Amino acid sequence: MKHIKIEIIANEYQQEELIALFDDHSANGFEQTDEKLIAYFVEEDFIKDEALKILEGYQYDISKVEEQNWNEVWERNFHPVIVDDFCAVRAHFHEPVKAVEHEIIITPKMSFGTGHHATTYMMIEQMRSIDFQNKTVFDFGTGTGILAILAQKLGAASVTAIDVDEWSIENAIENLERNNCSDIDLQLSTLIPSIQFDIILANINRNVILQYMPYLKETLKYGSLLLLSGLLAADEIDISKACASHNISLQKKLEKGGWISLLFINRT
Repeated sequence: MKHIKIEIIANEYQQEELIALFDDHSANGFEQTDEKLIAYFVEEDFIKDEALKILEGYQYDISKVEEQNWNEVWERNFHPVIVDDFCAVRAHFHEPVKAVEHEIIITPKMSFGTGHHATTYMMIEQMRSIDFQNKTVFDFGTGTGILAILAQKLGAASVTAIDVDEWSIENAIENLERNNCSDIDLQLSTLIPSIQFDIILANINRNVILQYMPYLKETLKYGSLLLLSGLLAADEIDISKACASHNISLQKKLEKGGWISLLFINRT
C-alpha cells in the first residue's frame, strides 16, 4: 500500500491546527518535530485539491512513499501518556509505569505519533473526577480503545464503543484483550446506539461532534455526562453553542497545548 507524505514547515501551534484539519481529510498518521509536521495519507484516500487548500501560505513538499514498517515509525514518535499518579497509557515496548492506579497497554498497527497526547491526557484527567461505578458508558470514536478500557477499569457496568475505521477496530480488539477488557461491546459502525447512557466519551474532532450532536443528545438521560475532546481552543464557542441549544451545559473545561476538553451535563 502506497502512501502520500506531506512535509510542512510549521510551528507548534500551526501543527496542532494542521493536524485537526488533516484529521478531517483522511490522514492516517503524523510525525512532529519542533519545526516540521509530516502528515501521511493512504494514496487512494488522498484528495490533493483539499490538501492544497489547507496548505495555502505554508512551505511544504508532497511525495509518495512505499509501504514501510509503520510500527517502527510509531515507536520512534510515541511516548507514554502519564496522568499524575492516576493512569498511564504505554505501548508494550515501554517499561511498566510504576506508582499509578491504572496502566493501559496499547499496540496500534497503522497508528503513530498523532500529536493528540494532549487530548488523551485531558480526557483521562477529566475521567478521574467522574464516578463510573455501575454506570453505562458509550465511547464514540473509540480509536485504540483507551477510554473504553479505562471506563471499565473505573467500574462501569457496561461499555459500548464504536468506530468507523476497520484498522481502529482491529487495534481496539487487540488492546481490549491485552487489558483483559474483552467483554466491552465493540462495533464497527457509524450509527449511534438507540439506547441511553449515563456517560458519553468522544475524543474526536469538532466537525464530527457538531454533526452528531442531535443523536448524542438522544442517548443522554437527564443528568448524564458528555465528555469531549479532540478540540482546539477555537472550537469552544461552536461546541458550547451546539450543546446549549440541546440544554446541555458546560461543567468543566481543561486546556493543554492549544487543545481543550469540555465536560457537559444534560439538563433535560
